[in-house]
Amino acid sequence: MSKPIVLSLGELLWDMLPSGKRAGGAPVNFVYHAAMNGADGYAISAVGQDDLGNELVAETEKSGVKSIIQRNAWPTSTVEVSLKNGIPEYTIIKGVAWDHLLLTRELIDLVEKADAVCFGTLALRSPETHDTIIELLKHARADAMKFFDINLRGDHYSKELIQELLGYSTVFKLNDAELLLLRDMFDIRGASDDEACRWFLSKYDLDYVVLTGGSTFSTIISKNGESSTLATPRVEVTDTVGAGDSFSGTFTAKILSGATLEQAHKAAVNTAAFVCTQNGAWPVYPKTMPDYLSMAAE
Repeated sequence: MSKPIVLSLGELLWDMLPSGKRAGGAPVNFVYHAAMNGADGYAISAVGQDDLGNELVAETEKSGVKSIIQRNAWPTSTVEVSLKNGIPEYTIIKGVAWDHLLLTRELIDLVEKADAVCFGTLALRSPETHDTIIELLKHARADAMKFFDINLRGDHYSKELIQELLGYSTVFKLNDAELLLLRDMFDIRGASDDEACRWFLSKYDLDYVVLTGGSTFSTIISKNGESSTLATPRVEVTDTVGAGDSFSGTFTAKILSGATLEQAHKAAVNTAAFVCTQNGAWPVYPKTMPDYLSMAAE
């Protein structure tokens, strides 16, 4: 059986952590963990023609993620990350290489073959990359999973952009803080979390809505009536950078490989818990992933 092809569209950058710089960017984090869980992972992004860009390309290759990384005259992206009790806060610089992603035949050809495509709001903040990613989504297969991890950062989003991307999506992932913001934005203030998620599921004809609640819970609801809610296992947190992306990438790879919703959800929770115990978003996996959910139940 061939591996499912999973690709990400968007930012590739250096997270400048207190402990040093780490390769990251939500879409690439997603595809790294999809690849670690049995998918054939590809990252589509852009870096500068500079030393930081050279290092980032090398780091991506070393991680096992395949990629199409364009090089251009804009600087390679860096994001200042400060940690408060292990929770990251981001300072994101504008006018970087991934703001200028060019549409090419090579990218279109890869998207047309993909079993899943991941994207978020941040990379579409610039008109150039916005137009490229939207055009690529138009070329995705009708049966491909289109995973919209909303990933709100700073002021790099709008209601219009969120609505536009939901129109291309089959999976919508958000966290509890983002859902609070969307309640006001979409005028669903009185709804419970479950009702709000089901509103998005129905309104945008989605296959799944994924809601994560950080250290407390995660819920996945599917259009066929299935749902799964799991408590987040308690672990010794090093940092939470990339934890949500690891959840998404694992869930996608498992679903595409034939896992049930419950199986894919459990694997996603265990991966995210593991990432929280490590530095950065691309940790080396252990030979056997610990079953943090079983440990919590004991």
